Order: sequence, then structure tokens, then C-alpha cells
Amino acid sequence: MRSAFRQGLVATASAAVLGLLLAGTPVLAAETASVVRAPTDLPAPLALRGPETVELTLTTIEKTARLADGTSYRYWTFDGGVPGPFVRVRVGDTVKVTLTNDEESWMPHNVDFHAVTGPHGGGDATLALPGETRGFVFKALNPGLYVYHCATPMVAHHIAAGMYGLILVEPEGGLPPVDREFYVMQGELYTEQPFGTSGEVFDSIDKLLDERPEYYIFNGAVGALTEQAPLTAEVGETIRIFFGVGGPNKTSSFHVIGEIFDKVWQLGSFTGEPLTDVQTVTVAPGGAVAVDITLEVPGTYALVDHALSRVERGLVGHLVVTGPENPEIFRELPAEQLSQAD
Repeated sequence: MRSAFRQGLVATASAAVLGLLLAGTPVLAAETASVVRAPTDLPAPLALRGPETVELTLTTIEKTARLADGTSYRYWTFDGGVPGPFVRVRVGDTVKVTLTNDEESWMPHNVDFHAVTGPHGGGDATLALPGETRGFVFKALNPGLYVYHCATPMVAHHIAAGMYGLILVEPEGGLPPVDREFYVMQGELYTEQPFGTSGEVFDSIDKLLDERPEYYIFNGAVGALTEQAPLTAEVGETIRIFFGVGGPNKTSSFHVIGEIFDKVWQLGSFTGEPLTDVQTVTVAPGGAVAVDITLEVPGTYALVDHALSRVERGLVGHLVVTGPENPEIFRELPAEQLSQAD
């Protein structure tokens, strides 16, 4: 069990940094850095194999980086990106988790895996002050797509600042193959300054507690999946999007404008048959889903939360599909074929 001394030390550190943030005092100089996790930054499907021991190392890093054009924010991250690394293991694997909190951090951090059967999902075992390394071992008992996140109080604050990711526990025999896989997560940021403010922006705990975000983001920043790292594929390919919601508070109505999900692995579960022919899928904060799409028509498709006001606060991504036109599936009518009013 964690000692009373350690509990007090964590509370003191949290309170000190929270005071700086609420006062609008920067804790690091602004940097021209990025936390955007490319949607292609995920490991390939695992080879068919039996259970193994897998070593997973994570480092919690606090860094000031681009939130939007002209706007920076001090993120708290796993391995310097938002979301954290995509973790891929097989059901039955034994996973050794080692977490190091960077010595330059101001906050204590830890990691709680929803895929873990054990106290706090590993959160107590990994609670690390700046410069510390802690860890635990767990067995991956249940296949599925699961969220992980920092669970240090105030938990919602650590998640909102960027500390979330996905872990895939592949079922025996793996998943049905597709041509391309992508990794996308949705989150929200609660800043004292209004959306679009230039310069460095700082957390608003009042807005966080009232669940009034200023920014909604895919993969860490406004424009992450439009300007910096859009999803790209070709006509004729089948793609899979592993989609999760870090939150900490808002449910997503995930939708791709101009496409229909051929298969939906609802709630991130791979032990039953997928749903088919789905337009929009609901994903709770701390939840995940995998969707398969067959690409038949070229063009740029928008990834959105169908609570569409959130587009105006940064929440949109692009899937750019190249290849030959397919007029049997979709074509625009030329002007001369349009009916004319008398």
C-alpha cells in the first residue's frame, strides 16, 4: 500500500503545480514542438504465436507544444505524443510494464490500463514522482481494444492534458486482415483563454469541472489529421480505424462523412460478430471501437464527431483516398443533365 508520506507528497506536488496553472504562470518556455501522434504510428498485426512475455516501457513527459496555429499549450504525455503509444499484445501474454516519470516533470504521473485485471489497473503500482521509475506485471486475460490513461488526482486534469492511449489485446488467431490500419483518439481541452487565443493557453479547472471544453481534438491538436497527418489510402483497399475517446468527459458520435462502416467491433469487443452497415457509432469517454471500411470512391472524407458544433472547436480529420473514379458508385451530374424549371 502507498504510504501516508507518499500520499502527502503527491498531494503537495499536485497542489503546487495546480496553483501555478490557475495563476496563468508558464512552467516551461513555449516551444515550437508537436505532440501529434500520426494515425499510422502503430505496430503491425502480431504474427500467429502462443503467449509470450512482453516488455512495455513508458515515459511520462510534460512539454509545451502547438495546440493550434499561433496557440501553444503545456501537455502531459506518454512518450511525448497524444495519444500515447498504441500498445499491441496477444491474449494470454504476460506484460511487464515499466513507467518512468521524466525528471523534468512538475507532476506525479502513473498509468491505469483498462485491460488489466488488478488493483487500479496498475495505477497504484506505477505512481511515480518526477525522476522515479515504477512498474508491475499483468496477464492479458481478455481480448479487446482498451483505453489506458493517467489516473493521478485530479484524474480528469491529467487525462485532459493528453495522458491517454489504446492497448489492443488481440484474440487467438488475430483479427481479420485489412490493407491498412489507423490509430485515432478524441479528447478535449479546458483552457482559461477562449478558443483561438494566440500565445500560450492555460488550464481552467472551473471549466473542467463544469465540462465546458474550449477545444476538441483528434490526435493531440487542431489540424492534426487535416494539415499535419491526414489518413491516406487508395481505392479498392479495406481499412480499419482503431478509435478511442480519452475524454475525460464527452461521448463521441464517431462518423466518417461519405462512408459507411462495413463492420463495427462495438465497444472494442472482438469475441462476437461485428455489426454491419453502420453510419455512426457511439463511443463513451474511456471507451473504444474498431471500424472497417471498404474504399470504393476517391476523394477526401471527413472524420467527425456528429455532435457537429465540435468541428468549429477543432474536431475534424481527413481520410484522403486516391485512385480511379467509380461512376457506377458515385458521380456528379453535369449541368446539362439537371432538370430546369420553366
